Amino acid sequence: MGKIKMHKSPPRIDMTPMVDLFFLLLIFFILTATFRAQEAVQVDTPSSISNTTSPDQHVITITVSKENMVFFNVDNGSDSSEHLRANILKAMAFQYQMKFTPQEIKKFEGLNSFSLPMDKMKAWINAKDSEERDAMHTGMPMDSTDNQLMYWIRHARNYYPEFEVALKGDRDADYVKIKKVIDILQDNKVNKFNLTTNLESVDISLENL
Repeated sequence: MGKIKMHKSPPRIDMTPMVDLFFLLLIFFILTATFRAQEAVQVDTPSSISNTTSPDQHVITITVSKENMVFFNVDNGSDSSEHLRANILKAMAFQYQMKFTPQEIKKFEGLNSFSLPMDKMKAWINAKDSEERDAMHTGMPMDSTDNQLMYWIRHARNYYPEFEVALKGDRDADYVKIKKVIDILQDNKVNKFNLTTNLESVDISLENL
């Protein structure tokens, strides 16, 4: 009597769980990612031969444009749950006796660098688009009577002491203005920062200046 041959089917891998896992990870990264808005000012930074790169998160960025306007920016942390920008804005609002709605605070978290006094901040947040916001930049107060740049730096480091500082200056910016920014950093006990250059950065210590 002949043997009955069993039909053999080729092995098959069910990819359905893998696809489900992929979409779960994609949704997770979308919900936790922090998107960067377009920079308010473009600067032509000087060149260097350094291969040291600036960090991408937990960074205070101070930009000096060729018109010698000082822009301040701070990122929102490794993910949106840290709400660093929101806490810093609340601290500045308390100091200057201002009130922002929860909607304005949330909107501020998604914006970028700015160069204007606190009394214009509410209008800047509520501007209809980036062009209108860019037109509102009049300069960050840095004089002895109202040094708002110093307060922005101070409140940022109070909420997150490990914030690193990156200084980005246009090659045509006045050195006196950049030196004043460095003096303000030193007043806030920031003695080490990153000097941003073309695609690279140089690690600067105030002891070496």
